[in-house]
Amino acid sequence: MKDQELVRLQRARAFDQTALATIYDDYHQPIYRYIYRQVSDVETARDLTSEVFHRLLKSLQKGKGPDQNLQAWLYRTAYNCVVDHYRRQQHRQHLSLQEELVDARDDPETLAEDNISAEAVRAALHQLTPDQQQVIILKYLEGLSNQETADILDKPVGAVKSLQHRALAALQRQLSAVQEKVSK
Repeated sequence: MKDQELVRLQRARAFDQTALATIYDDYHQPIYRYIYRQVSDVETARDLTSEVFHRLLKSLQKGKGPDQNLQAWLYRTAYNCVVDHYRRQQHRQHLSLQEELVDARDDPETLAEDNISAEAVRAALHQLTPDQQQVIILKYLEGLSNQETADILDKPVGAVKSLQHRALAALQRQLSAVQEKVSK
């Protein structure tokens, strides 16, 4: 599989349209999901995903870009795009509009509980360090292996396992505290 990836990268460097289309087809959805989970906005996620692939093309055009691990390069670039987005948005403190419509058949109590649970997890995730957040997102939401996560974060596998352990422990503590407040 690695040999095929290297051949595809070489073809992409030569701007082979088939290779570029295959890369886009293979990685667009995972990169979009990864970004969406961090920005929680469809249009922003689309824009940032587009930016990732634009940066890939610009890098390839300059003779730079990924040498070995395309997936790691794309996820690192996506992470950088998200960071850049939040840096640009720091001065804007506004509430995002909820894009989902409530189905009239849904039980309001169940919807409220689900919303509170999802918000508690989101808030707990945001309390983690940036590296811990990335490990949780990449491993549990994107379904990547420890090795793939390590490649993306440019860290040893042992460091990823350590970050994962600390992140899960912190999430458990934070969510237990929230559950205790709700139970009272």
